[in-house]
Amino acid sequence: QVQLAESGGGLVQPGGSLRLSCTASGRINSIDAMGWYRQQPGRQRELVASVESGGNTDYSDSLKGRFIISRDNANNTVDLQMNNLSPEDTAVYYCHASGVVVIPYRPRDYWGQGTQVTVAS
Repeated sequence: QVQLAESGGGLVQPGGSLRLSCTASGRINSIDAMGWYRQQPGRQRELVASVESGGNTDYSDSLKGRFIISRDNANNTVDLQMNNLSPEDTAVYYCHASGVVVIPYRPRDYWGQGTQVTVAS
């Protein structure tokens, strides 16, 4: 069983910063990509950023420059540094891991439970 545990959400004022962390646990042999998605009220879940095991990153165009994703392959963790936050960043942020290999099973994807980020004064 693989679980993704997220932390770091909360309430922050506009212009502030937050750092989200996610750790994948279980009998994991490898993970292809780890990343963060968010779901704002009334909208579909969207990609925020992802990072492959080799270090290649992918960002939402609208968030590039304010959000920075980083990953520790040895510990199966992925962090998201969010800067200069605005109320429009308010959402539930979900950790995602794709291509998770747990021998002898086929690779599959996993989601975290989500962590609320609220940007308000």
